[in-house]
Amino acid sequence: MKKKVAAPPLTKVAECLYRNQHGTYFALVKVHGKQIKRSLNTDDSALAKRRLSELRKKAESLTGTDKGLLFDGLAVRWLAMKKPDLKPASHERLECAVRCVSPFFKGLPVRSIGQAQIEAWKMKRGTKIGARSFNHERDTIRQIFEYARLNLRIILDNPAETLKKRKVGNHEATIPTKEQFRSLMDALRAQPKAQEAANLVEFLAYSGLRLGKAREVRWNEVNFTLNTLLITGGEGGTKNHDSRAIPLSPPLRRLLERFASGCPALGDARIFAIDSAKKALFTACRNAGLPQFGHHAMRHFFCSNAIEAGIDFKAIAGWLGHKDGGVLVARTYGHLRNEHSAAMAQRMTFGIDEAASEENVVAFTAHG
Repeated sequence: MKKKVAAPPLTKVAECLYRNQHGTYFALVKVHGKQIKRSLNTDDSALAKRRLSELRKKAESLTGTDKGLLFDGLAVRWLAMKKPDLKPASHERLECAVRCVSPFFKGLPVRSIGQAQIEAWKMKRGTKIGARSFNHERDTIRQIFEYARLNLRIILDNPAETLKKRKVGNHEATIPTKEQFRSLMDALRAQPKAQEAANLVEFLAYSGLRLGKAREVRWNEVNFTLNTLLITGGEGGTKNHDSRAIPLSPPLRRLLERFASGCPALGDARIFAIDSAKKALFTACRNAGLPQFGHHAMRHFFCSNAIEAGIDFKAIAGWLGHKDGGVLVARTYGHLRNEHSAAMAQRMTFGIDEAASEENVVAFTAHG
């Protein structure tokens, strides 16, 4: 068994201030019966005293209550604190993240968790999950410990403060072409038990809505007089907690009118009786020999068609419910605008080249 190497001895130079053999200053402060040792990361006496003073002020701000709180209890309290500010789906995602990180800190007192435990989580968990999941769990850990530091005041520093995010690679959206979309709809309509699924998929493609919002749309939110559709998101609300009205494009209006003609009683009933078309989509894509398109691919399809129609990014962003004025749309679909622009440029003509071959040619007559 490997022997633990003892730390170099410290020499006391002033109250709560110590120095090691290399000249680096350390602080040893006792708070509520617990001794806190910190390197002051300097060999300058004056700077060490200032940092010691700052550390003692921070230490005095600790309340001492809940000093034996375990990570498990801290996570539960943090989730309860966050719940009133979040939609149910967002809170569920946080609960899932907490379940994933908890095994690494389970049973440990919050005040005993340091960067060593955080690094252990990073090395073990980080190799098993993608960058997006890693960043979500990393943010969750940081927020939990920040709650312990700022709200409960039971720790001096956030041990996850220096934990960096991983770079997320660019994910290129898979967008159906118009031909692929027609083939997909034909394959969906060919399934006798998938007519409602086909209706939902077509609605997603013409509205640009996310699945969660589309399935919550009710008939009393459709206004054929004003030619608008009100998006509320149902009980869960929209992503940005705001309702918005989007205009009914001709294809979307015709689709809704077709649906309405077959519904004797509308009122506040949901337009769609199903919550997902996943199974029918999988079957249709397989039967038609298409890539495996999901619900969200229809949102991409909507955006690509809007760009081809010459609609500006800001207007598209408003229809999608984005609050950034079109920044995300431009970043995600900008290459489509460039491709479309290049294709349209090939259709430009000024009549000069054509005229040059007829009008700008001087005929010479040969003389004998």
